[in-house]
Amino acid sequence: MLVDSHCHLDLDTTQAPEALIEAALAQRIEHMLCVAIDLAHFPTIRTLAEQHESVFVSVGIHPNTPLTAEEEPDVDTLVTLADHPRVVAIGETGLDYFRSEGDLTWQHNRFRTHITAAKETKKPLIIHTRDAKEDTLRILAEENAAEVGGVMHCFVEDWETAKAAMDMNFYISFSGIVTFKSAKTLQDVAKRMPLDRLLVETDSPYLAPVPYRGKTNQPAYVYHVAEFLAALRDQPLSEIAAATTENFFTLFHHAQAKAI
Repeated sequence: MLVDSHCHLDLDTTQAPEALIEAALAQRIEHMLCVAIDLAHFPTIRTLAEQHESVFVSVGIHPNTPLTAEEEPDVDTLVTLADHPRVVAIGETGLDYFRSEGDLTWQHNRFRTHITAAKETKKPLIIHTRDAKEDTLRILAEENAAEVGGVMHCFVEDWETAKAAMDMNFYISFSGIVTFKSAKTLQDVAKRMPLDRLLVETDSPYLAPVPYRGKTNQPAYVYHVAEFLAALRDQPLSEIAAATTENFFTLFHHAQAKAI
């Protein structure tokens, strides 16, 4: 059994979410976390989770999602939306300096709002960081995010960043990027990771792993991420599958009682 710890079932334009779920279950991907990037589509993914026991969801706004000042959610809004049995995490949230430029105070403020909501709900954070690792770690530390922990999703940074995140009670999740030939630094991190802090994901419909690189990704393909990590770390695939599944339900503890 495997778990896709991060996917976007609602963003695939090639297949219906139900077909993606069915394909994942056929590959023994028995659970998946469908991650929110805005509030407009949150009711859609929440309904998916209500209808499919294999699906859990998060609530949050991606750091690049454009909003007016009036549309920015406050802590109470996020806390209220998170008060649902299928919502197991806050996010994805974080910082992205690759797509955003100029004064990014608004992005920092949004990030801090999500951290506060996570602490109030006692649900872990899903962190997106791109070209912003120093500020991401700094804000996590300043806001005492270690209180709830979370996951550094689609990790692409170096070992020192991974270690700093783990020191703050965060897990490290690897996507299809780790299977790319060019990802030598990331592969070194994956080899050094303690097994009890490791997660796997697709971030589908993006970043399909080898042998599907360049195609539309889907939760069923998380098998190939786990398979690659097993070979890279010289461990049985069954060990990687068991550990990453246990890690998922340890971190996203609100999902534990609802697992099939």
